[in-house]
Amino acid sequence: MINQQEHYSRHIALTEVGKTGQAKISQAKVLVVGAGGLGCPILLYLTAAGVGTIGFMDDDVVSESNLQRQILYDIQSLGMLKVKVAHRKLQTLNPDCHLIPIAKRLTRENASEITRNYDVVVDATDNLLSRYIIDDACQENNKPFVYGSICEFEGQVSVFNYQGGPGYRNLFPYHEKIKDFQQPLGVLGAIPGIIGSIQASETLKIILGHSTLSGKLLLINLLKGTFKTIRII
Repeated sequence: MINQQEHYSRHIALTEVGKTGQAKISQAKVLVVGAGGLGCPILLYLTAAGVGTIGFMDDDVVSESNLQRQILYDIQSLGMLKVKVAHRKLQTLNPDCHLIPIAKRLTRENASEITRNYDVVVDATDNLLSRYIIDDACQENNKPFVYGSICEFEGQVSVFNYQGGPGYRNLFPYHEKIKDFQQPLGVLGAIPGIIGSIQASETLKIILGHSTLSGKLLLINLLKGTFKTIRII
């Protein structure tokens, strides 16, 4: 067991969090879909923050090309299930969190059943189809969906299906061509850390009841050094 007063002292010192807010965080249930580039910083910060229950899904194993950006893993992790390695490391960070590793992909068949058990769903996937599956399940179960996406030097963050705000399909209408979409393989190692950290922050703000990126899309380009927010109509 940790010393909660000491462990969360920097949260408690914030007027916008305090003891009441930290109690809300400790009672929250968050599902993170994906334990790769985005999933690693999201899981680390939500665990450190003391989110009471964190489920995380991924059916992949650690490969050497992951290590350039997926900061939960190391050379000793190669060939091991990501959720298994992440579970072990996250437990040492905060043993008070109830961690639920799920070694499978989110599919149309299991999405509704799994997401209904959580308060917030966080997208840490790397493909378009999974985001439509998340969006549909969150719409069905009335769950907020924290979206993040990365490509090369760029990233995006938004919050969907929150307090009457727009969904993912409102921003990106579905069409059949997305099934064949291939995302570029290149990505700057630091960009998932930045985008994932913002996703973790948005998740905590939802739990605390503060203003979020709902109805907005944050666009970041590290090569140009630009941050832009556009409104989703």
